[in-house]
Amino acid sequence: MAQEKWSPDLLKTPEDRAIHLAQRRAQIEPIIDDLRRLAREVAADLKERGGLEGDLPFQAKARAWTTGRPMFQAVDDLEAAITHLVAFGARYERSYEELPEKRARKAAEKQRVKELKASGGAPQLEQQRSDEASQAQNGGLFDHLTKGA
Repeated sequence: MAQEKWSPDLLKTPEDRAIHLAQRRAQIEPIIDDLRRLAREVAADLKERGGLEGDLPFQAKARAWTTGRPMFQAVDDLEAAITHLVAFGARYERSYEELPEKRARKAAEKQRVKELKASGGAPQLEQQRSDEASQAQNGGLFDHLTKGA
């Protein structure tokens, strides 16, 4: 699969998405490390240059920070790209693999409740009533609490 280009069809299985994420991490992490190193060196170099003639106090430091900041933002953006790829995998799984199963379970439960109503029985309601009766008989959870005490 290394020779093929990635397509949406190739990202449909969890295994393929994991392979894609691993490949992208392997590509992006060295770039992140290199850019981070370079950004630190550039920031240090800019700080060492000092001020220019006519600078106000701290203007040289502010200029160095604003000039070097885009390099650090590039590193942050690349790290965010990896985070977004991980989020894509989780959302794809939740939205396209788990959601149809969840909906099918809900539909089956709804159908079961309809069939119970049609047959005239409602065991869930009877169970709830018996739970309430046993709680009243044995005392409620908060019976020992009194208002204002």
